[in-house]
Amino acid sequence: MPEEPLEQGKGYAEVRGVAGCVETAAAHRDAVGRLHELAERLEEEHGAVTDDEQRAALDRIAAIDGRHDEQRPRSGEVV
Repeated sequence: MPEEPLEQGKGYAEVRGVAGCVETAAAHRDAVGRLHELAERLEEEHGAVTDDEQRAALDRIAAIDGRHDEQRPRSGEVV
């Protein structure tokens, strides 16, 4: 395992404890499983997402992120 994620994990475990880390990992695994099931069901109903549709969605997300970045106060800026 790369050193940086390992160190981050150690710090997280110190704060939450090992049981907290296990609980968080299990909740994440369950959420990912539910998301996968939803994606499969939507794909069955509506067909697979094309490369062009995926690219368009990612472009839209990038544009939204850009607008949010513009609205976010800069370091040291008074709101």
